[in-house]
Amino acid sequence: MNQNLRAALMALVAFGLFASHDVIIKILGGGYSPIQIVFFSVLFSFPLAMLYLLRDATPGTLIPVHPWWMAARTLAAVITGFCAFYAFSVLPLAQVYAILFASPLLITILAIPILGEQVKLRRWIAVAIGLCGVLVVLRPGEAELELGHLAALVSAICGVFASIIVRKIGREERAVVIMLYPMMANFIVMAALLPLVYQPLPLSDLAKLGVIAVLAWTAGRFLIAAYNAGEAVIVAPMQYSQILWATFYGVLFFDEAPGTSTIIGSTIIIASGLFIVLRESKAPGSEQPVLRTRSRLETGTTPRVSPFLRREKRQK
Repeated sequence: MNQNLRAALMALVAFGLFASHDVIIKILGGGYSPIQIVFFSVLFSFPLAMLYLLRDATPGTLIPVHPWWMAARTLAAVITGFCAFYAFSVLPLAQVYAILFASPLLITILAIPILGEQVKLRRWIAVAIGLCGVLVVLRPGEAELELGHLAALVSAICGVFASIIVRKIGREERAVVIMLYPMMANFIVMAALLPLVYQPLPLSDLAKLGVIAVLAWTAGRFLIAAYNAGEAVIVAPMQYSQILWATFYGVLFFDEAPGTSTIIGSTIIIASGLFIVLRESKAPGSEQPVLRTRSRLETGTTPRVSPFLRREKRQK
């Protein structure tokens, strides 16, 4: 099988698993606070994180080389996780994905001050068009904007910020340090807040939380394998397949069908994101912030490391 085709198929599997992960979050979000869902998701992820720790033979300590950047990334990941879980709980899946699909646009913008990237006119035009697509989805002034819409936007911004920081410090920090700090912070923060919102969990719901951790871990492995097997320009666009899963799951479980504005806005956002990806594929490696940043936002709830961070560590 062609390597790029194999990579594309693995990426499709990864994003299908991520979509299933998000469906379970939405199901649980009907009865539990995002704080409780995040807490138990992290708790059940720790055994998987320990497996990763045992396999990491990189010399060094757990003290970050760049403590301030690590603190910023950790805070951003904690906010991303809470906001994403909340957005999935209260909004239609397709709307959440449409907003999160603005990530390539935000990466393009944030890569300028953090990574010192140069963004040319055509990519700026694509960013502007894509942001217009976000407005089409949100329809400010026509539809009532909910707290969930704000949470999805905040999740997209903070998730991109956390990923950009990985690109900045990833060559010097141990992968396990980059992975563990957000998980530990999520665990501590959510544990402190848990008594305020705790609802007793039947065994079936505990099992669902365990499935969330396993799905995220498995999807992360598939995504890393996809990036290692094929070209990023082939793998990255596969994230947009989640809108199909969102439509399918929305109709199947929640009686949700994406509205006209969501469909049109998603189309605009995806088209602009694809344009940016294709433009970056023709640029030097140092001018590829979207292609060289993870395709799935960092939430700090599961032990996942950017595929490009792993690749660059091997190449050093």
